[in-house]
Amino acid sequence: MDLIATTAALTEACTRLSAHPFVTVDTEFMRETTYYPKLCLIQMAAPDGSGVLVDPLSPDLDLAPFFALMADEGVVKVFHSARQDLEIIWLLGGLLPQPFFDTQVAAMVCGYGDSVSYEQLVNDVAKAKVDKSSRFTDWSRRPLSDAQLSYALSDVTHLVKVYEVLAGQLLSTDRGEWLDEEMSVLTSPETYKADPASAWRRLAGRMRKPREIAVLMEVAAWREREAQSRNVPRGRILKDEAVIDVATSAPRSVEALGRLRSIPAGFERSRTGTDILAAVERGFARDLTEIALPERARSRGGNGALVELLKVLLKAVCETEGVAPKIIATVDDLEAIADDDDADVAVLHGWRRTLFGEKALALKSGRLALSAERGRVVVRDLA
Repeated sequence: MDLIATTAALTEACTRLSAHPFVTVDTEFMRETTYYPKLCLIQMAAPDGSGVLVDPLSPDLDLAPFFALMADEGVVKVFHSARQDLEIIWLLGGLLPQPFFDTQVAAMVCGYGDSVSYEQLVNDVAKAKVDKSSRFTDWSRRPLSDAQLSYALSDVTHLVKVYEVLAGQLLSTDRGEWLDEEMSVLTSPETYKADPASAWRRLAGRMRKPREIAVLMEVAAWREREAQSRNVPRGRILKDEAVIDVATSAPRSVEALGRLRSIPAGFERSRTGTDILAAVERGFARDLTEIALPERARSRGGNGALVELLKVLLKAVCETEGVAPKIIATVDDLEAIADDDDADVAVLHGWRRTLFGEKALALKSGRLALSAERGRVVVRDLA
């Protein structure tokens, strides 16, 4: 089994694939030692099951034909759990595949559960088994063995059947439009722009003090910029635990920074220590009236019991409709609804409102009730 290693061979393969209505795509990459992913292998397959493996590490290969195929609007590009694959394509090619189909998202709409794995989907839909023996391969090493290449190619050849079955189910249930919102997020460049100013959001948790948030914003942004400029993982600059510790303790001197247990001994007197203290000072200089607390940190007015009822309703509706709860509403969404009938959340718009949002508001207002019958939750309209 050969790897495509020249631009001419890649051009020929992409021209052949472009004659089909869809192509399945996967990538293998490494990012354990870098901030940005290192693309090591590209796998593609046509509906007839023929597949190709591309070596992006080859010095004689230009990926332009691959990017042209990704941009070809006459060919649907099919991925499974595509976010990281699309991030790589965006970073290297400056484009996102169109049209695009994510089988993991489609599987949630079709009732296969939240974030269903590729192996499970292949087993359930394609009635095949995935060989996991090469899943921990270092894809940057050359040469790759035949077993490793066969494993990589199976990721896209099995995906052909998975796509065909899911696309058929979506067509028969008229749920194709349900995917549009999720797909639009995945194909938006904003999804892949690692803005240092937003880096604090994934670390904020339930921080409730504006001062902590202000310091976190600055320290997290500094770390993100450092990681990007040096192309190393964030944790190589400063671990998450230490970023949170600095935000909550807000040390303003070398001695105070050195007393934090999450800061390695002597770290406080390094250039990095100086940078951290400067970030803390920038946090203190922020206008606290402009600090917006993370959604989950806001008080919900003691609506915990109502939120739990909404969770039960969500599960009952999803079991009846055959759809995964994750694609309908998050816990944050339910908390927002419990607090405000007009909350600006996705579940109160479009098809999600029709499917679940209206029922949630009816439950909240006493126009709908939940009861148990023969071991199942039953939704009853009281209006």
